[in-house]
Amino acid sequence: MHLKHFTAIICTSTLCGYLAKAQQDTSGINSKLHMPQAMDEVVVTGQYMSNQRANAVQKIEVIDRKKIDAMAAQNLRDVLTNQLDIRLSQDPIFGTGMNMQGSRAYGADAKILIDGVPVVGKQNGSVDLTQINLVNIERIEIITGPMSVSYGSDAIAGTVNLITRKTPKNNMEAGLSTYYESIGTYNTNIHAGARKGKHALVIDGGRNFFGGWNPVDKPSFFDFKSLPADSGRTHLWKPREQYSSTAQYTLTVRKLSVNYKGNYFYEKITGRGAPQLPYNEMAFDNYFHTYRKDNAIFLNGEVARNKRINILAAFNAYKRIKNEYATNLTTLKEEIDPETQDTSKYNEANSRGTFSATVKDNKLNYEIGYDINIQLANSTQIQERKQQMGNYALFASAEYKPFSGFTIRPGARYGYNTSYNAPLVPSLNLMYKAGNNWTFRASYAKGFRQPGLKELYFDFVDINHNIHGNTNLKAEYSNNYSTSVVYSGRHKNMQYRVSASSFYNDIKNLISLATVINGAANEYTYVNIGRYRTKGAQISADISVKSLSFSLGGTYTGTYNVLSITNSIPSFSYSPEARGSVMYAVKKYGISTALFYKYTGRFLTYIVDGNGGVLQAFMNGYHTADITTSKQLFGKRVNLSVGCKNLFDVKNIAGNQTGAAHSSADNTVSIGTGRYFFVKTDINISKQ
Repeated sequence: MHLKHFTAIICTSTLCGYLAKAQQDTSGINSKLHMPQAMDEVVVTGQYMSNQRANAVQKIEVIDRKKIDAMAAQNLRDVLTNQLDIRLSQDPIFGTGMNMQGSRAYGADAKILIDGVPVVGKQNGSVDLTQINLVNIERIEIITGPMSVSYGSDAIAGTVNLITRKTPKNNMEAGLSTYYESIGTYNTNIHAGARKGKHALVIDGGRNFFGGWNPVDKPSFFDFKSLPADSGRTHLWKPREQYSSTAQYTLTVRKLSVNYKGNYFYEKITGRGAPQLPYNEMAFDNYFHTYRKDNAIFLNGEVARNKRINILAAFNAYKRIKNEYATNLTTLKEEIDPETQDTSKYNEANSRGTFSATVKDNKLNYEIGYDINIQLANSTQIQERKQQMGNYALFASAEYKPFSGFTIRPGARYGYNTSYNAPLVPSLNLMYKAGNNWTFRASYAKGFRQPGLKELYFDFVDINHNIHGNTNLKAEYSNNYSTSVVYSGRHKNMQYRVSASSFYNDIKNLISLATVINGAANEYTYVNIGRYRTKGAQISADISVKSLSFSLGGTYTGTYNVLSITNSIPSFSYSPEARGSVMYAVKKYGISTALFYKYTGRFLTYIVDGNGGVLQAFMNGYHTADITTSKQLFGKRVNLSVGCKNLFDVKNIAGNQTGAAHSSADNTVSIGTGRYFFVKTDINISKQ
């Protein structure tokens, strides 16, 4: 029997067993009905302590667990697909990258954190969003614009911070989640938690499997008899298999808590090659193995009246192995070529601590902190096969309230780097709350991105490549200006929020790959090439009435054309985005429905061809939409969700953007795997 079908049978049989057991418990965990989310969530990213979103001087977007469940999101890519001002890139090997505020490089200018700890292991400049599982994520906080004072390098365009669930809601609880997609995705995850007195433990683990997909494939639901054989051995979207596990232990003593978190992740990507001419008896197959081992200890709480500390120490190990085999398609024998293999290891040790004095009615509150980050790279494609870089920084900020409703927050970060000259990073945030309805924000922030170990020490020479790092690189830095206004309120059973914002980002010392002047043929290196700018505006509205909520929004983003300096082309190219969502719950019957829509507008830029001429490159706009319906069963212990993703059946769109993932000879760019259906089952049992 095929592995996919075997997995499905296991999931179904496990479900039946848990249903019987669930009926024996006397209480269920929190309802998973997708009710409209609260208008004033609690946030922690960039805050002195937990704070209401409305009182944060930064404009923060919050995606809570109810919305994650309503989207049936399995990984970070699934969530960010529907977010404004974020574009995603797809690559068959490197996965999904992220672009915020129109930044030039996917992933390089955005910081991804889990509980404030940076996610390591960038490939092709970005972290693969499909590797970030959401099983134990409580909420996601997104700040657009630089957060370099608090979080250092890479936070030029924005910061995404995933907050995990530290303690169970009940004394004992356990759960099973199964997820199936008609394009060959089979996911199974389990979680459990317990708490007693000062102690709490949360564990989870699971397996995610995707069998690969081609545009000619048709969706099917557990069709055991008539599933056709593959028309070819290659896949446009490569098969992936992932295993992950996490354990968190929390000890609370008076007003202090100590938390340990350990995580393990493994992924295998299978890239089978096409049969080689002239006899089609040989093919070259690639296998990519990714390992992550993350360990972190957190200490936070009140050490004296209104005095708090927040300290973390983390060590993250990342390893990626590429194996290439010559496969005889007649005998199925595989031979490995040692010269085409590569193993890359990246280890990162990080410690960050803050001390803050915060009193709600005080005119002056402040925070001081340190940040230590040490990176070590081992790779056959790194000079001398081993390089290390250290970052050491001090930062401070204060919130001053000269009169009621007005807050001024200046901040600064000073750092030392062992490989380049780190810039001084200042910031200034202003917030004015006029009555109970209006909130005005304005900010200036300097962001920076340090040259990565690859950009500094890369050394990759073979028959097809001649690329070298540059130890003389300077840090990229940006000047970001942003404004926003929010009007919120309540009328009877209706809550509403309307917001408008704008930004301007000016990046200098942009790092890019360029041809070496007077070098060997096709020799490239990394250089600081000058300036890059982005600007944009956004408007959104959120309304909830009892069990019904609406959300609408749109952005208009301009990206700078560097070639406009020497050519008669526009200085900026503009691209629109729009999104909308509707969520409705019938609490009496335990039924909820959610619809999510996004329009990603046409993207335009300019490139230089092989003859030195200027060409227009583009990627057409497209629409995506997902719909989910859920039903609670067995006293809210079971939640069954069914739905459809990619309702508009988007697969490929017209475009000739150079360097784009999945580009092909017919000038198309692959965006999605077409329309597909899913079934998701969540079983939760608990004991008070």
